[in-house]
Amino acid sequence: MAIPHSVLFPSGGTWFDTLHKTFDDVPVQANKDNAIPTSDFLEAAESLTTLFDVLGSVAFTPVKNDMIGNIKKVRDRQLAAPIESETLQSLVISELKTKKHTATEGLLWLVRALDFTSQGIRCNLQNPSDELSASFRTAYGNTLKPHHSFMVKPIFSAAMSATPYRKDFYAKLGDDQTKVDEAAGKWLEALEKQVSIMKQFQARKEAKW
Repeated sequence: MAIPHSVLFPSGGTWFDTLHKTFDDVPVQANKDNAIPTSDFLEAAESLTTLFDVLGSVAFTPVKNDMIGNIKKVRDRQLAAPIESETLQSLVISELKTKKHTATEGLLWLVRALDFTSQGIRCNLQNPSDELSASFRTAYGNTLKPHHSFMVKPIFSAAMSATPYRKDFYAKLGDDQTKVDEAAGKWLEALEKQVSIMKQFQARKEAKW
């Protein structure tokens, strides 16, 4: 049974209006080596996982659950050492000093998943004739696939194949495509910036274990 549009977005608005926090709400501290506040980032990432509900297939359940699991790993470390974990960068550095890397590894996979999601949507917006399945397959090949085992790859391939038709997906994001494109662009720009910051940080020696 089709879900009424009103459940997915407010009248005259877009799905992005329903998010508890977006990456645009995360105050990146440019004067502090682009430090990213942990709580804000995790809340924005949690909000993003509802996108997989919009995609509307049980095939995306493992993808969503994987992201939620990695968010939990980071938050568990934050709760255990709040002073040292105010930003993502300080959380990683402080955890690695304890000779553990549970949250650090969880954050690495979370950033990869966010990169996959942002590249998939960006690719689709830039190629109006492409279906979502093609855009997400391209994004998967660029981000998660090189790091996945032969057992995990089929799970994600199934999710790519289960994406809805382009027109149906965008209809769930809003009934005014211009507003949807504008909101998606703003959301993506902030997400892409933070993914880029974290990828650069995670490539540093101090973020390795």
